[in-house]
Amino acid sequence: MHKHWPGEFIFCPMCATELEHRQIGVRDRPVCPSCGYVHFRNPGVGVAAFVEDEANRILMIRRGPRATQPGLWAIPAGYVDYGEDVREAAARELLEETGLEVAIGEPIFVASNFHDPAKLTVGIWFRATVLGGRLAAGDDADDVGFFALDDMPPLAFDTDRELFARLRAKRATGGGES
Repeated sequence: MHKHWPGEFIFCPMCATELEHRQIGVRDRPVCPSCGYVHFRNPGVGVAAFVEDEANRILMIRRGPRATQPGLWAIPAGYVDYGEDVREAAARELLEETGLEVAIGEPIFVASNFHDPAKLTVGIWFRATVLGGRLAAGDDADDVGFFALDDMPPLAFDTDRELFARLRAKRATGGGES
């Protein structure tokens, strides 16, 4: 049984023929009966920059009124633009949302995001070190602040909750800061 999803292709982007749905492997996929084009619905890529201050508090942004999950808090994050390096995207998103310039380090978490059915993503959270800038909410954020791992404000996304749970567990077993 075919399930519709937001933004679904109806016509072939190669020849404009109406697509049919066929079983390809284990999935139902839109297929062009004329030219054979198969549309693979791939998730987008999201990136997040994880910043801690000297007191091990985590930098968070409150999502503004036009953002998904307005009024709730999240690690600064956003989409990777086509042709953009994932680390450059993480630094750009953090700068846009917080005003801080950072060096992006190693990935600390990777997860699938299912919170928005129209925009499924695979997220990559990178450790980031502040190099400069001035802390101020920007872009789709309306507030910004640092929070202790055990005193988080209301969170927007399950993936941030999962990351924080893993950090708490790691710290509880003496596994270091993150």
